[in-house]
Amino acid sequence: MLLSPVIGTAIPVVKTLSECASYSRTIEPYLPHLYSLPEQIWTHIADPVALRNIYVATNPVISGLAFSIALFPIFLVVSEVNRNWSQVDRVWSILPTLYHIHYAVWGRMSGLNTDKVDKILLFSLLWTTRLTYNYWRRGGYQIGSEDYRWNLIKGWIGTPAFFVLNVLFTSSIQSVLLFAVTTPTYLMLLSSRLEPRFTPLELTLSRALIPLIALEWYADGQQWAFHEAKATYQKTAKVPQGYTRAQLERGFNTTGMFKYSRHPNFAAEQSIWVLLYVIGALVTGEWFNWTAFGMIQYLGVFAGSTPLTEWISAGKYPEYKIYQQRVGKFLPWPFSKGWDEKEMEVLGPEVTEEARKGKAKKGQ
Repeated sequence: MLLSPVIGTAIPVVKTLSECASYSRTIEPYLPHLYSLPEQIWTHIADPVALRNIYVATNPVISGLAFSIALFPIFLVVSEVNRNWSQVDRVWSILPTLYHIHYAVWGRMSGLNTDKVDKILLFSLLWTTRLTYNYWRRGGYQIGSEDYRWNLIKGWIGTPAFFVLNVLFTSSIQSVLLFAVTTPTYLMLLSSRLEPRFTPLELTLSRALIPLIALEWYADGQQWAFHEAKATYQKTAKVPQGYTRAQLERGFNTTGMFKYSRHPNFAAEQSIWVLLYVIGALVTGEWFNWTAFGMIQYLGVFAGSTPLTEWISAGKYPEYKIYQQRVGKFLPWPFSKGWDEKEMEVLGPEVTEEARKGKAKKGQ
């Protein structure tokens, strides 16, 4: 039976890098602190010195997990009161970086070398900047703004079931997964007691996170430019430079990276968190470890939301089904026919007309 560590011993003594990835050694003994932490904080809420000592004396994974759980009732109440279920969406781009800051601050306060964590934190700050900016310019922070898919799901399953979904996933699991996806950084923090610096391979992989963010940035820009051009065309009937009438009337973007991938930004986003897991696994030498839980959760969100998004697009744009057949969802299909604009300028109107006739028959 594992005993809880002595108060003040916030992380285990590790003798090998492999031990840094051991759940039974580095996490399980500290779980009892998760239950006692709220009472400790409440008892010393007015004493900054005591709160600082509690922070340092608490395992950083436990305190990070406790914070993500504490956010759950806030998200739940705010979403139900405002009848707006995008509350977690508003902080999606911020919370992972807050957890990385937490690891860096905790490591410094505990006298640990944070060189590895600092490098991950740099990437995380860039990731937050990109995603927050893109969410802002799309109106995500405006009052009343909400992901349209939530109300669609609510209409399908009904209000009672949607409330259960909010309790069990939307306001709860999503908050925890934004913490869990950062846990490979904890392995890096632990490993710094044995190896304070990344190896050349680990450093190269950590730097590879930056080009992935750049890819997301360019994909965001191309998508934004297309929809701006489409809005201009719909308003003025003039085709902005760089586009054709067929592309804009199609309704969805097939230019730039979107000619080769239906969701290049989604592909890069998933690659980022898979790569972070790989770095943690490489640092410890344990390729299958408990931090995979966060990565799998994160990938699961895309596995669930992307088909829904595409189903909506296929119902809205007649040519989208052809796009799905010829262009890969995340990665380019090397053996597919690919997207041919000249061909689609002829085929597109035919598909659109067939779809129009089909809708007319259903309406009769």
